[in-house]
Amino acid sequence: MGGILFFCGFLSIFTTIGVVVILGNQSLHLFNREQCVQAGGATAEEVFCGHATIGEFLTGTEWVPDQLKFGVLPLVFSTAMTSLIAMFVAVPLGLGAAIYLSEYATPSIRKTLKPILEVLAGIPTVVYGYFALTFMSPVLRDVLGQDTVRTFNMASAGLVMGIMILPLMASMSEDALSAVPRSLREGSAGLGATKLETTIRVVVPAAISGIIAALIISISRAVGETMIVAIAAGASPNFTFVPFDYAETMTGHVVRISGGENPYDSVGYNSIFAIAFLLFFITLALNIVGRYLVTRFREVYE
Repeated sequence: MGGILFFCGFLSIFTTIGVVVILGNQSLHLFNREQCVQAGGATAEEVFCGHATIGEFLTGTEWVPDQLKFGVLPLVFSTAMTSLIAMFVAVPLGLGAAIYLSEYATPSIRKTLKPILEVLAGIPTVVYGYFALTFMSPVLRDVLGQDTVRTFNMASAGLVMGIMILPLMASMSEDALSAVPRSLREGSAGLGATKLETTIRVVVPAAISGIIAALIISISRAVGETMIVAIAAGASPNFTFVPFDYAETMTGHVVRISGGENPYDSVGYNSIFAIAFLLFFITLALNIVGRYLVTRFREVYE
């Protein structure tokens, strides 16, 4: 049994290292080689070349690989924007649902509602994407105005992405709340605290490490979501602070560009790996921060 567990752990680590090596190796092709592009309809004499730099990649505000403009900030910012909108939906609703299921719902209601809530996690993300495009966007345009909200926009993608993440946030938070010892609740009640006071001041703080873990995993899920943003957010990089405008996220761009039209080792091909490599480190940073916070606020009960 120990050998099987060791093999599983080794395989997981080996796979992660392999992903990092492949992404890193392909990403370097974008920066350590001279990249050449040709404008549409141009002649051979109009081919122009240039070098992509890491500084430009991380700080530039224009992402047009066909013109040798490799500023990834528009893609990063739109990814952060849609993820933030999703968290504004998933965190309060998910935590509220978790508190109700853990502290207020009867066992029969909990057994009924929790599976229904988790059914949302089984809906294909492409369905969520078209739901955002055909339902959420028209609703936002009717409420806020046709001129304010574009057909493709970050707000509708983020709102629907929050609905998709809701079961994950609610389920993990509910597990953390349910793990709080009953003695803490009884002690709070014995001191005269109401049910709400016990929940807010005792149970939630005691389960904060598990709630933080649910939050970090939910954020990572939002950052890595592909189909919803690819369908509903837009298909053109746009460095904007307006959530009702179109934009393209990192994952959405990778999906659009990796359609098979870019030949091997071309500018577009190598740019996909550079974006994926950056996305990997963003997710890694989130997990490192999450692990630190979970360890920092973990409560141990004897």
